[in-house]
Amino acid sequence: MQSLKEVPVKLTKLFETVHHMKKIEKGSFLFQEGSVAEELYIVHSGIVQISKIIPDGRELTLRLCSKGDFIGELNIFSPASRYLLSARVIESGEVAVIKKDVLEEKLSKDHELSLEFMKWMSLQYRKTQTKFRDLVLHGKKGALYSTLIRITNSYGVKTEKGILIDLPLTNQELANFCGTSREVVNRLLGDLRKLGIISIDKGSITIHDLDHLKNEIDCEECPTEICKID
Repeated sequence: MQSLKEVPVKLTKLFETVHHMKKIEKGSFLFQEGSVAEELYIVHSGIVQISKIIPDGRELTLRLCSKGDFIGELNIFSPASRYLLSARVIESGEVAVIKKDVLEEKLSKDHELSLEFMKWMSLQYRKTQTKFRDLVLHGKKGALYSTLIRITNSYGVKTEKGILIDLPLTNQELANFCGTSREVVNRLLGDLRKLGIISIDKGSITIHDLDHLKNEIDCEECPTEICKID
């Protein structure tokens, strides 16, 4: 099977472990938190949202996975063998299915693949670590600003008016990324519109002053590969 996209760490051997292809429908779950972990997935098409339900019942979205992204990696060599997060399909498509025990066996025997896999896992950890840093240090406003910056890096399209976020997101979905309520996001987006920092047309957000968002959260100018939503 050929690589589904240019995987950043070139885990090409990963695709040798694909068991079969599976169609995924919008609104369905690849897996839910707490269920038995027997399979891992590589996205071929569509978008899958990875999230966790926090103690007060709110949903915290950690990342969006699109073509070529690997899902379920946290369960590798885990004795508990239960998914720690949930994976919900937000855009229909197809995934390649990898049996967990098959991949574990290959990783234990193929040192080159194991090394590349650890490098890739380290990158994912850094992405998550910087996101939680922003959530903790900068409060609700900073969480939204950080999320907008990350989405821009992943799905931004430069236009004459600014950077268009080419991804349909409801305010509730934005709130899930920030670990806050939709009402808070509505108010903060309204404030940004009044200042001319963003504009919203038919649900699509255009960022007019990205530097303003970065300055507000003391952006450290992390590499784009780290400061992304996917």
